[in-house]
Amino acid sequence: MTHSISTEILINASPEKVWAALMDFEAHASWNPFILSISGKPVVGKNIQVFLQPEGSKGMKFEPLVQVVEENKCFQWQGKFFVKGLFDGQHRFELEALGENQTRFIQSEKFGGILVGMLKKMLDNGTVQGFKKMNEALKKRVESN
Repeated sequence: MTHSISTEILINASPEKVWAALMDFEAHASWNPFILSISGKPVVGKNIQVFLQPEGSKGMKFEPLVQVVEENKCFQWQGKFFVKGLFDGQHRFELEALGENQTRFIQSEKFGGILVGMLKKMLDNGTVQGFKKMNEALKKRVESN
């Protein structure tokens, strides 16, 4: 079974400025209410370490594989829960320039695996809310700098 979620927000800043904030992994703990930490190098084919915590949950630490790094445009990773095929997620951040100082920030995830059906409600509620809160926090961070 597969399931997808997607959120977006307009940020009044250039894609370069949004990208710089998104890729400043060390600073995430100071502003990001959903992805509390990211460490490692954003290099295709390498693993990074991520700790995310949807509101009301214990949180989850995992080591996704970086799949796409297109500067100022797209950052994507593929994660799994224990073993591939159980509960997998392809997380994507897209930046679309809408003008000189406006960016559409799209955060999405495609889920697959045998546990997706059981977790669909949590994904549609907690995870979507986590995405929205992160999007708002990123907008606030970028627009206030």
